[in-house]
Amino acid sequence: MIDPDRLKALGRQHGMPFRIGKIGHVVLNVRDVERSVRFYTEVLGFEVSDIYPDAMVPGGMAFLRCNPDHHGIALVGGRPEGAPEVGDLNHVAFEVATLDEVLRARDHLRRHEVPVDFEGRRRAGCQIAVEFRDPDGHRLEIYWGIDQFGSDGTARPAAEWKGVRSIEDAIADPVRGQDTSVQDRTLLRR
Repeated sequence: MIDPDRLKALGRQHGMPFRIGKIGHVVLNVRDVERSVRFYTEVLGFEVSDIYPDAMVPGGMAFLRCNPDHHGIALVGGRPEGAPEVGDLNHVAFEVATLDEVLRARDHLRRHEVPVDFEGRRRAGCQIAVEFRDPDGHRLEIYWGIDQFGSDGTARPAAEWKGVRSIEDAIADPVRGQDTSVQDRTLLRR
């Protein structure tokens, strides 16, 4: 049984090495990417940013936006028909203001013995991130530097995506227009 007063007394710890600025995006597993894209565009008014074909992600994947961020929601196809509703959530991402905060978040997670599933830069969106799981196994991401859409409504071309599996590699080889300067160089792994 929970104690509401005890839970309400919990809060942000003093001295946290990073601060989550907003919920950045949500990724959902779906049965039919095309049907879901139609719903999110025609019913909710989202715009398509990028699409991964089946060759990149089995079942395909769509990135949609409702503001200048590259994506606010992504849809991963291939969810089997008749699968239980549990498991529809792929992951939730939290944005931080600086690249240094991503590095501090990675170190903070390790100090708290939270296994890191991925660190580096994914492809579409080009954000630099650290990915991990909460105690119930929900996939979470802390990221910085997601691509923004300008007034011309175009996305970074796929030819400019640079997926890498370490934050240091992402810093060493930035995508066009992404300033990967780190203020505190001691955060970088040697």
